Amino acid sequence: MRLITDAPMPAPGPGEVLIRVTAAGVNFAYVMQTHGTYDGGPQAPYIAGFEAAGEIVALGPGATDLEPGARVIGTGYGAFAEYMVLPAAGAAPVPAGWADEQALGLVINWATALAALKPLGRIATGETVLIHAAAGGVGQAAVRMAKHYGATVIATASPDKHEAVRALGADHVIDSRSADMAAEILRLSDGRGVDLVLESVGGDTFRASLAAAKRITGRVVVYGVAGGEATISNWELNFKHQIHVIGLHIGVLFRPRRTSSPTSWASFRRSLRQASSHPDNRPCTTWATGREPSPSSKRGRPRANWPDGPDHRLWFTGPAPQLIEFETRQACRWARQGYG
Repeated sequence: MRLITDAPMPAPGPGEVLIRVTAAGVNFAYVMQTHGTYDGGPQAPYIAGFEAAGEIVALGPGATDLEPGARVIGTGYGAFAEYMVLPAAGAAPVPAGWADEQALGLVINWATALAALKPLGRIATGETVLIHAAAGGVGQAAVRMAKHYGATVIATASPDKHEAVRALGADHVIDSRSADMAAEILRLSDGRGVDLVLESVGGDTFRASLAAAKRITGRVVVYGVAGGEATISNWELNFKHQIHVIGLHIGVLFRPRRTSSPTSWASFRRSLRQASSHPDNRPCTTWATGREPSPSSKRGRPRANWPDGPDHRLWFTGPAPQLIEFETRQACRWARQGYG
């Protein structure tokens, strides 16, 4: 990874907007990109980062309902730069009263949690939900939302994060490294299994999720592979795990030409406005620290304070095993209303 100072200024194409980046996010998918394991991701060399907030400075042909000067959040390629191009249809407004780095958590984390719980997971009052990686960005949002929907929440996290997860509203928190995870979850659910699993880890955790889901009606929504790949065979679905396994990639879900899902970017933006209207919804504290990444590093939101002059960008020339990841921990209070 290296810093370059001579990258050309990007220009918005049809249906796109150009923003001046004020904050950029780092999440696990980005780490996968640096190692070339993110499906459909850019191949080195490329300009790093894909999640940003900023001010619109130019509109491409056909970009409607947006104005120069508006503060927006969205995803694209090249977020670690002074300027970045975003699809206009996917640019959501920064909620009033929110800092740009606070709003970053809404565009991917909030949307993923909402999609996994509601349209795909079909969560209902009185059900039991298992949320893996509950201390991560998506996990935190999912715990709050699941409690809003009236569910009992069983969460997994490393022991040093248990108190933080309980503070979010989780009813039970268990060690994410437990060798007997499935047995513990079955005990907490009175042997019946959980109605819904939000699975972002993979590996052995995925196998535990299958075993812990309720037979016939249990749903497992898979939206991450942080712990490695895992598989399930048609034989297992027939004879061992009679459950529903549902794949989720938030980017695909918001492409109306490729899905008939009732969830759309427009409906997400409406829900976003509802949730952000309450003053307690935004993170109340944020800070960032630079450190070497570890397997438990999931999420960061470093504020982008770019120097004046030519466009400065972080340029990847290959895998970056020593990537310096900025990890932001947030003390959040999410309102129990307005989640659609």
